[in-house]
Amino acid sequence: MLLSLTSICVVSGAILAAVNNITAGPIAASKTAALETAIKAVTPEFNNKPTEEAYMAPTGNGDSLKIYPAKMDGQLVGAAVESFTNKGFSGEIRVIVGFDTEGKIKDYSVLQHSETPGLGSKMQEWFRTDRNKQNVIGREVGSGLKVSKDGGDVDAITAATISSRAFLDAINRAYAAFSQTDATGGATSNSTTEGGK
Repeated sequence: MLLSLTSICVVSGAILAAVNNITAGPIAASKTAALETAIKAVTPEFNNKPTEEAYMAPTGNGDSLKIYPAKMDGQLVGAAVESFTNKGFSGEIRVIVGFDTEGKIKDYSVLQHSETPGLGSKMQEWFRTDRNKQNVIGREVGSGLKVSKDGGDVDAITAATISSRAFLDAINRAYAAFSQTDATGGATSNSTTEGGK
């Protein structure tokens, strides 16, 4: 009985290890392709490889975010910043935010969230709608975006103020890191090259 169980465990472990080795490459390639698609969707047109030129920049809160510089013929035209916040109603929210060289939001994409379906989950489209003061596309972040309830000028998702605050926190963190970018698309002398989440 002991030999049978041991044999089954050894064979099962070997099969799992083999499957993991076989699928690791395609999974990594799929993640890279998804990231490149997200970068392309939120930045101005570019002809470099932002994922190969990525670097870390500080947010000012003791951590760093990854920045993907978008360049056209060697000139910086914008950047995509992977950002996150733990202030969501249901935990972490991860976004990628694109900025042009003037620091205006080009576009964004929500990469991950666990917000309430039909409420906080609306953030993917809510903040790009041209109704009232919802739209953040084209805005300068400056000293930070806030919901109207907190004295800002961004309309929160109906019945999901916490999710809205969290989304804007992730955007503000992305801008804080982006503002550390110099004209060549690298970190300024005050930036770090390691850290982050």
